[in-house]
Amino acid sequence: MFDRRFLQTRLGQAATASVAAMALFVALSSQLQATPAYAAVPVFHAVELA
Repeated sequence: MFDRRFLQTRLGQAATASVAAMALFVALSSQLQATPAYAAVPVFHAVELA
């Protein structure tokens, strides 16, 4: 797994930065309020004549 020697390499530093970025993304995205998609709202209403 991860040990001190691995974390001191360039690959280990990149892995640490990647894990930190993912954790930050999850923390920030959980703060967002979900809004309804505009594509789901019809722009016009079709009327069918009998």
